[in-house]
Amino acid sequence: MALPIIKNKESALRLEVKRTKGAHTASLELEKEQQAVLDKYKKLWSQFNFNLVKVEETKLSNRKIAGVRIPILEEVIFKTPETFWFNQWVWVSEAVLDLRKLTRLQIETRVLQLQLNTLEHERKRTTQKVNLYEKVQIPEIESGIKKIKRFLEDEENLSKAAQKMVKSRNAAA
Repeated sequence: MALPIIKNKESALRLEVKRTKGAHTASLELEKEQQAVLDKYKKLWSQFNFNLVKVEETKLSNRKIAGVRIPILEEVIFKTPETFWFNQWVWVSEAVLDLRKLTRLQIETRVLQLQLNTLEHERKRTTQKVNLYEKVQIPEIESGIKKIKRFLEDEENLSKAAQKMVKSRNAAA
């Protein structure tokens, strides 16, 4: 009864691990692309005030997939210091936006990695349970059932033999 449920959970987890791996790989690629976009500011970073890009809060929620809680990135809130933008270089506002995008992608990638680790761990545990049922418990139970059937058949044969002996004694008497 429990084995089909565990097998369904295992297949759902396998599917979700595959999907999450794809999302993680895509997120890493986007992160590399965004890093390449930031390379255009390479010579200007010495003049950049990195206090303009600070993460104030990262909002996460939980979602259950096949009974496993995984974190979901909801929102990244950046702290925006009061700055007089007219005194800034022209490229600074664009650099701030690009850095925020990169930071969000990096956080998203970390959350996806956490999801992947959680799902893979749970999938391994579920696979172990399936293997335990299929390779240990079910064969042991089937062996026990065979022993019980043989015992009951022997008991039935003995009782039939005893009945025949009683019948033949009664017929002889």
